[in-house]
Amino acid sequence: MKTVLIIEDDIVLRDNTAELLALSGYKVLKASNGKKGVAIAKKQHPDIIVCDIMMPELDGYGALKLLSKSSLTKYIPFIFLSAKTERSDVRKGMNLGADDYITKPFTEDELISAIESRLAKVSILKDLNREKDSGIIESNENEIKTLNDLKIFFDDYGETFKFKNEDVIYHEGDHSNYIFLIGKGAVKCYRIDEQGKELTTALFKEDDLFGYTSFTQNKPHQETAKAIANTTLIGISIIEFNDILNKNHKVALELINLLTDDLSDVKKQLLQMAYGTVTQKTATTILKFAEKMNRKPEDPIKISRNDLASVAGIATETLIRALTEFKKQGIIKAEGRNIKVINIEKLKTVI
Repeated sequence: MKTVLIIEDDIVLRDNTAELLALSGYKVLKASNGKKGVAIAKKQHPDIIVCDIMMPELDGYGALKLLSKSSLTKYIPFIFLSAKTERSDVRKGMNLGADDYITKPFTEDELISAIESRLAKVSILKDLNREKDSGIIESNENEIKTLNDLKIFFDDYGETFKFKNEDVIYHEGDHSNYIFLIGKGAVKCYRIDEQGKELTTALFKEDDLFGYTSFTQNKPHQETAKAIANTTLIGISIIEFNDILNKNHKVALELINLLTDDLSDVKKQLLQMAYGTVTQKTATTILKFAEKMNRKPEDPIKISRNDLASVAGIATETLIRALTEFKKQGIIKAEGRNIKVINIEKLKTVI
């Protein structure tokens, strides 16, 4: 029987979670704060730890730091359980070495699945370590294997840049000295056609990578990038990025998949522009901007009608007529530059 240590200051949640796990076949240990949890972990060596973040005496971050420093507990899988859902909070937890992060409220299936997957991972790693000790395989603990590993590297070693809304990040023709991760805010890329019309080519949101004209060469940018909100970027130089790819082949494959997804999105956009109706194009574009700019799609988006028209591939006047129809149907509200989706499910049915 596997043992789970629950560190949670909310007595009701702690007892309910303990009962849930006991019914699922686990032995359960309980602690009301991080200090007590660390003491229990060092004494009883549970198979896995599920820990809240905001607690008295010692919070979850502090508990994980102490456990990571002890040879007795540093290899015990650790799952954060918290109502803190900001990207920075999640990334902080993962940077400290947490194995997973579950947000409250959670379902029974989410918790059990997370615990089972982490215990399975430990079992697999033990088998791999035995093979390694036998000389069957070699491993590199410092290897950057996934996009999440790469983003953590950006957070740890990248250079921070701050831009206000409407600031240009780079112009078409500028050399691509950096590849960027968006820490906060949103970015649009665009080109100017022969008639001087601005054509939006891409939208990027928080936690997206962009600026990669080439992953290996300092080639000129083929579009202009502009902040469409107050934005914080984390940049890695193209020289350092190339060195990362040369030393970490697995993440290079992940980036190929990212490029493939980008191409797939471009194809979908081209098909929509070519064959979609005006209302479909308008609905798709509003949803796209809502997804990129907001944590909740139904929040107001501050974006010009020219930008919406550019992405939709229709004239501004045509877009305005579509927006007017959506207002009549009670799908959106529009005041000045602000467009608020008030019936997102109905908007989705238009596509």
